[in-house]
Amino acid sequence: MDFAAARVKMVDNQIRTTDVTSHELLRAFLTVARERFVPDARKSLAYIDEDLPLGVAGRYLMEPSPLAKLLQMAAILPDDTVLDVGCGTGYGAAVMAQVGSHVVALEEDEALAEAARSALQEIGVANAEVVTGPLTTGHAAGAPYDVIVLEGAVDEVPDVFFEQLRDRGRLVTVVGSGLSAMAKLYTKEDGIVSDRFGFNCSLKPLPGFRRERGFVF
Repeated sequence: MDFAAARVKMVDNQIRTTDVTSHELLRAFLTVARERFVPDARKSLAYIDEDLPLGVAGRYLMEPSPLAKLLQMAAILPDDTVLDVGCGTGYGAAVMAQVGSHVVALEEDEALAEAARSALQEIGVANAEVVTGPLTTGHAAGAPYDVIVLEGAVDEVPDVFFEQLRDRGRLVTVVGSGLSAMAKLYTKEDGIVSDRFGFNCSLKPLPGFRRERGFVF
């Protein structure tokens, strides 16, 4: 399979057509070999516009378009330090490393974390590090962050992430489930967090971020 040609088609047909206009981001998606972050059995599907199972229950590689739109909304700058929550095999971290200064890629599954380290090293990404720990607590050791990206849907964003966000920092994620889910941009100004709607988007949930459903009479 011609992965380079497939990468160009992914950018032209899936990303550009969904209002992603950032030249830096488009260049990053053209640069990073997505197939390297996909399990061997699914490499031929690396560039389809669907979430791809990563071989760990409930974990997926996000389809390209919503990832690109989230990252465009985050507006990562060349000097920014980014926390990538739920990095999986590291694809999103590799893309963010192309546009930011340093990426801390947080993963709680040891097998996925090791796969991410291997893939990032293989393609020569020197400004991203993979750390392990519970996704819901972030990574305080590297805080504060200019940008935090939650790679999956959540019911709500725990306060700990806003505590780890630098003042004037940005956090992006998808809140909710199904067709009613919304991509949101959170900003922190003088310690006060506000949010705004970005776009409607249905994503696979990040483990641990779902509210417990109480019994209703």
